[in-house]
Amino acid sequence: MQSDAPSLLSIADDLVERGWSQQDAFLPPDLALALADECRARAAQGTLAPAAIGHRATVAVLESIRGDRIEWLEAGQSVACDRYLQIMETLRVALNRDLYLGLEEYECHFALYPPGAFYQKHLDRFHDDDCRTVSAIIYLNDGWLPEQGGALRLYPAGQASQDIAPLMNRFALFLSADMPHEVLPASRERLSLTGWFKRRAQT
Repeated sequence: MQSDAPSLLSIADDLVERGWSQQDAFLPPDLALALADECRARAAQGTLAPAAIGHRATVAVLESIRGDRIEWLEAGQSVACDRYLQIMETLRVALNRDLYLGLEEYECHFALYPPGAFYQKHLDRFHDDDCRTVSAIIYLNDGWLPEQGGALRLYPAGQASQDIAPLMNRFALFLSADMPHEVLPASRERLSLTGWFKRRAQT
């Protein structure tokens, strides 16, 4: 995070007031570019796999609903990924301090949407698993133009829908259980790192 305390305070306030937040120029510029390069390199190596929908026994790949290709991050895979995970750890601690969310971990994956791919309207929290609490996405698309599409469309309760264009180094967060959303199709390849701050499962 480039602006540290002001950015953290803005995120916490946004989540309380409207359930979502948008932060531009969130990462150091060199890190955002390195993450974009890594996503493209993984795609070229063939390690990104078609994303599934559902959970546990109901997992299935249905490109008529969701068309991205993904690969999960693990610590130690690269310098850029470790830098990003450390920033997310700092944010996790801050969200717990300011909002008492009980967040215990962060998981994330690279996501590449080929031209024309989309993800239909959905919620990020599963019916049988309430661990996902805050969804967090960093976009990795240099030179993105409005006419290229690919927006994240949010549906806040009682409000008009909100479109977030996937501009390079734009960070979007929202409450996983309460924010229906979709990914609109784009005319070019669309890259991001998509993740979730998770709490312990409620028994």
